[in-house]
Amino acid sequence: MLSVAEALETIRRESPAPRGARQPLSPALSGRVLTADVVAQVSLPPFATSAMDGFAVRAAELGDGPVPVAFRIAAGDEPRQLEPGTAAAIATGAPMPGGADAVVPIEDAQEQEAGLVAAPPASGAHIRAAGGDLVAGRTVAARGARLTPALLAAIGASGVAEVEVADRPRLAVLATGSELVEPGRPLRPGQIYESNTIALAAQAERAGCQVVAAAIVEDDLDRTVDAFASAIADADVVVSSGGVSVGPHDHVKPALERLGVQQLFWRVAHKPGKPLWFGRAPSGTLVFGLPGNPVSSLVTFELFVRAALDAITGSERRPWPVARLAGPVRRLGGRDNAVRCRLVPGADGLELVPQDVQDSHLIAHAAAADALALIAHGEGEAAAGELVEYVPL
Repeated sequence: MLSVAEALETIRRESPAPRGARQPLSPALSGRVLTADVVAQVSLPPFATSAMDGFAVRAAELGDGPVPVAFRIAAGDEPRQLEPGTAAAIATGAPMPGGADAVVPIEDAQEQEAGLVAAPPASGAHIRAAGGDLVAGRTVAARGARLTPALLAAIGASGVAEVEVADRPRLAVLATGSELVEPGRPLRPGQIYESNTIALAAQAERAGCQVVAAAIVEDDLDRTVDAFASAIADADVVVSSGGVSVGPHDHVKPALERLGVQQLFWRVAHKPGKPLWFGRAPSGTLVFGLPGNPVSSLVTFELFVRAALDAITGSERRPWPVARLAGPVRRLGGRDNAVRCRLVPGADGLELVPQDVQDSHLIAHAAAADALALIAHGEGEAAAGELVEYVPL
């Protein structure tokens, strides 16, 4: 069996580099990953503006008597010059008049017939400096960043109309098993409702993929070959669940061998997910064979398939966050272990509370977990209070 680190190294090495294309800036790009830095075309703000509704003034001129209000300026007006001995009524976001060095909030001022009466403000009060948020020519978003609504807004505000983003990988999902039935259809004795394609497709969408197919495949070699052939032809990544062991009804490995898909590894020293299969088709399509138990399928997608998708989309690989174990967890002698947990506030930050049962078929129990605690193999146990990495769910 490969170690988790060896398996991830193989997956990342075999995953193609992201394919970038220029796209008009659009809300539809939310979730996509940049393949080139974005440089601000203008400073933010591009000119000094008022942070308050009030009066633009020369601070040193207030306090001795009324100061005449020479003009009024609103957001969108062109900047004007403030003559000595005068003030200007100003709206939030309006350009500061030349010569003014402070703003008096409207609630701190009195506008009388003779002019403005107010206490002298500090120089620079309530002024948003030009470039205070971002300076033109600086990077507003770096290559590898995932576009969020806020980042899209920052890019637009900086005057950029197009960005280069990674193509969304096309992903096909197959669930193998003659016992599987689509939800909503009547169950015959021995049948169960299929849920892995739902979870895997949802995980793929969240990872930035375009799911092009999701199908159930009966336990028949020829049908398995046909299903994989179709999926490989349509997708950049194919993810299947079930059928990757060596039983008489496990047809995934023979089917992929018939299609010329190169096996790069089979079996990983990890629980759940020991029979994980990974290979590459002659076309370059990556193929993952995940275990059939729904929790094993979900976990191995997050830990292994997601690594390939991050590489293909150009996503930055950040370290997993850490939290303390709320209770002890027994280590496995030869395998790393992903333990389903709930994240709860503790005295020293977030804590991971392991679920009482960890069986890989208990998808309803797994739905209550919001993290996978990554427990390294070894002897004894990971003690309560120990800091461990976790995968947010």
